Amino acid sequence: MKIAVITGAASGIGAGLAREAARRGMQVVLADLDAKRLAEVAAGIGSAAIAVPTDVADPAAVDTLAERAYAQHGQVDLLFNNAGLLSTGFSWEIPAAKWQQVLAVNVGGVVNGLRSFVPRLLAANRPARIVNTSSIGGFLPSPLMSPYSATKFAVVALTEALAGELQMLKSPVAVSLLAPGPVKTGIYRESPSSASSRFVDRLMELTEANGITPDEFAPLVFDAIDRGEYWIIPQPEGFDAGFRARNELITARRAPQAFLVDEG
Repeated sequence: MKIAVITGAASGIGAGLAREAARRGMQVVLADLDAKRLAEVAAGIGSAAIAVPTDVADPAAVDTLAERAYAQHGQVDLLFNNAGLLSTGFSWEIPAAKWQQVLAVNVGGVVNGLRSFVPRLLAANRPARIVNTSSIGGFLPSPLMSPYSATKFAVVALTEALAGELQMLKSPVAVSLLAPGPVKTGIYRESPSSASSRFVDRLMELTEANGITPDEFAPLVFDAIDRGEYWIIPQPEGFDAGFRARNELITARRAPQAFLVDEG
């Protein structure tokens, strides 16, 4: 029996991953700051799930999550560092507290997950996998959402460094970088600033037109895990052309182009 620990599991991609893990016969440990919604997701899954309300920005809380997972199951096979926040607006107008919150969750939450779980995974010395959620936005930066872009870029670098470190140790613990494209979640629930309202409306329109649901997305992730993939990019149609164009831009030393900016 495999055990999956999933942060950000009260909604969106995290909830979809939890349901899919259970469908594939796994036991799931669900973590999120929103205790009420987390309990609802766990109840919907049933006896295969336990809910552990967790603030991933708090190292002690993530330690408690790890302690609970191992006390309950004695092992962890999949760790999804998935919790994330999105804020929009001009970089210099986003309040300092909001910047710190996004940094603490999107980057600090991954770091805390690693600090709490990797020593236990190494001590077990058995195959397991860590999946860190970045975004297509972790490769293609965007104006008006710089906290999200910056933190998701950081997750890409952090995950590659982690993979190299585990290879140095010849550990059986594997790593994957998950980069979702448009998925129909509540990530845009925060009210946009006046500067970014039109931009967010456009993003929501594109997501509605081109996105998939979390329950459509999650099987693509687990299929990639089954194939042992490091780069999990379930929606390449939204990634490949932009990534290629960005690489060409950098190679040619051309000035950056602003993605998704409508001048009209």
